[in-house]
Amino acid sequence: MSSPFTDLERPPLREGPLRAALVVEDALWTDLRVVERTASTNADVVAAAAGGAPEGLVVVAEHQVAGRGRSGRTWTSPPRAGLTFSVLLRPPPATRAAWGWLPLLAGVAVVTPLARLSGLDLGLKWPNDVLVGDRKLAGLLAEVSGDAVVLGVGLNVSLREDELPAPAATSLRLAGSEVSDREPVLRAVLRELAVRYRAWVAAAGGSDDGGALQRAYREACVTLGRTVTVRLPGERSVTGEALDVDASGRLLVRHGTVIDALAAGDVVHVR
Repeated sequence: MSSPFTDLERPPLREGPLRAALVVEDALWTDLRVVERTASTNADVVAAAAGGAPEGLVVVAEHQVAGRGRSGRTWTSPPRAGLTFSVLLRPPPATRAAWGWLPLLAGVAVVTPLARLSGLDLGLKWPNDVLVGDRKLAGLLAEVSGDAVVLGVGLNVSLREDELPAPAATSLRLAGSEVSDREPVLRAVLRELAVRYRAWVAAAGGSDDGGALQRAYREACVTLGRTVTVRLPGERSVTGEALDVDASGRLLVRHGTVIDALAAGDVVHVR
């Protein structure tokens, strides 16, 4: 179905101003590229990482046609209707044992400025889906490629109901956001991500200075305190109360007298 939105309502991203704002001296971001169309920004950045690209590459797609989510799901969006981008990080070797925090760190880096800009009541479903109520606004995917970590973000911005990738999804426009301009959102998220990533590296991959990252995640995570079903690899699932995230970022779920520490899984909030 063709979109009723005009170019004025879905304007293109301006690579020049974005680069000028983000690729500056002493910044984390060293290169920013806006591409008109690609299968997957994560795949593009993984390939760049394998080719030796330095930390700090950002690839943003106006139209992503085969984006990937967790558990093999796809993430699609009409041209210019969302923000789909991936970044390349090369964390120091000493942090490797704590790389499990990076997907959660990315979730905090998205939800914190987005809540401020949009005026919406947002939360994170463990590990890093961004929700408005129980509807998904954004999804994140972290992939390891050798000594690199690629973080991908897919955020629904101006999609209408019939363009949503799933019935349980929503967009900034549908949710009544105060902002639907993609450029300030992208700038704010990348700046927040840079600040939190550098703090995490400075703490040698620990849960930030004095546990600040862990506290920020707990405050943003709407999974905690709820009854959940976690679908695990291998067709197994666990249903119980989501108690907390531990020092490694694992979700602690109590069922009966057992508490499981889960490092991976697909969470369903039980009503």
